[in-house]
Amino acid sequence: MSRKLDESRRLQQRAESLIPGGVNSPVRAFKAVECEAPFIVRGQGSHIWDADGNEYVDYIGSWGPLILGHAEAGVLDAILGAAGNGTSFGASTPSEADLAELIVEAFPTVQKVRFVSSGTEATMSAIRLARAFTKRKYIIKFEGCYHGHADALLVKAGSGVATLGIPGSAGVLEEISQFTIALPFNDTEVLEQAFSKYRHQIACVIVEPVVGNMGCVPASGGYLANLRTITQRENTVLIFDEVMTGFRVAYGGAQELYGIKPDLTTLGKIIGGGLPVGAYGGSDEIMSLVAPLGPMYQAGTLSGNPLAMAAGIAQLTHLREKKTEIYPRLDALSAKLVEGVVAAAKEVGMTLCFNRVGSMFTWFFTEGPVTDWDSASKSDTAAFAKFFRAMLNGGIYLPPSQFEAAFLSAIHSQEDVQKTIVAARNSLRGR
Repeated sequence: MSRKLDESRRLQQRAESLIPGGVNSPVRAFKAVECEAPFIVRGQGSHIWDADGNEYVDYIGSWGPLILGHAEAGVLDAILGAAGNGTSFGASTPSEADLAELIVEAFPTVQKVRFVSSGTEATMSAIRLARAFTKRKYIIKFEGCYHGHADALLVKAGSGVATLGIPGSAGVLEEISQFTIALPFNDTEVLEQAFSKYRHQIACVIVEPVVGNMGCVPASGGYLANLRTITQRENTVLIFDEVMTGFRVAYGGAQELYGIKPDLTTLGKIIGGGLPVGAYGGSDEIMSLVAPLGPMYQAGTLSGNPLAMAAGIAQLTHLREKKTEIYPRLDALSAKLVEGVVAAAKEVGMTLCFNRVGSMFTWFFTEGPVTDWDSASKSDTAAFAKFFRAMLNGGIYLPPSQFEAAFLSAIHSQEDVQKTIVAARNSLRGR
């Protein structure tokens, strides 16, 4: 299609006069794909519309949480019902325990859960808790894994940091980052070396069990099992950052899919139906250290917001009731989409590989395989940007970065997928 962006352009110029870069999250600036960003005004099902009236098949879904699609009726009804009673109280409400019960039921490793307002808060709090529990300073994260923008976690992070080519962040003190050890993902030997060097000093290992922030990169073979074995041996807390994967790759997240039991789990906006929310949880033993029960302080005035709780209850209840239908369909339709685009690339002699776990996926413009940040970073980002622009003009809305995962929702149709494959074929041919 021929897209007009006059109104989006006007909105962007206005935003730039008021907001840094005109955006409230850097990847929205579309700098990595060298095109103007549409301003989105409406979503319904698997489609979104911009301020200029252009329609797109959406494969971002608010970066993963909209697994039931945009404006899902049950979720909307729950939000409206809760809003009718008031939008916020800064006090306990019955819905907090209702949503907590659904999470505890889905994640057997989580006996107690604390709600926060974002994934960044969840991971930051989980690390503080791990340090309180172990009384150790050092943490291990993996290159290309993004766990939010807390100072200690912006060391060799993926996501927007990788997209913009920023090696960390200004304002992060060396005195803080020196306690973060960044290792290559999927390399057990290097992990063992780190534990040998920092013996009895490592408080936790935090990992995306399926990385989504250098593109979708799953763990290889027995890597997660090795990670669990090593951390148990060293009395180190293992944190699964399931902000993306929780309720996405399986109802019980990646830990259900792979049969691994972490000590702490962080969750994100999927548990709030797309509204701002996060959570961290684990065993009674560890969570008993959280105030007011214990000495690890963490608080949030708007934590457990009743609108987010209501939306989350509606979404998770629907997923629980329909999980035997939803997850197999998501897997099958995602496979058709991803493999169809790769087949289209082969037709025109284009080098393309992919990673996919359930309804999370990425097409990498490299021969592959992509197993870590080093291999992901070999992708031809200029070729991806050209592909992205052509797909956007064809009515397909993909993540505006080679280093971000895409997502399918339960409401995407066979027609959506076929349209996307045709658009990809045309885009890769240079039309």
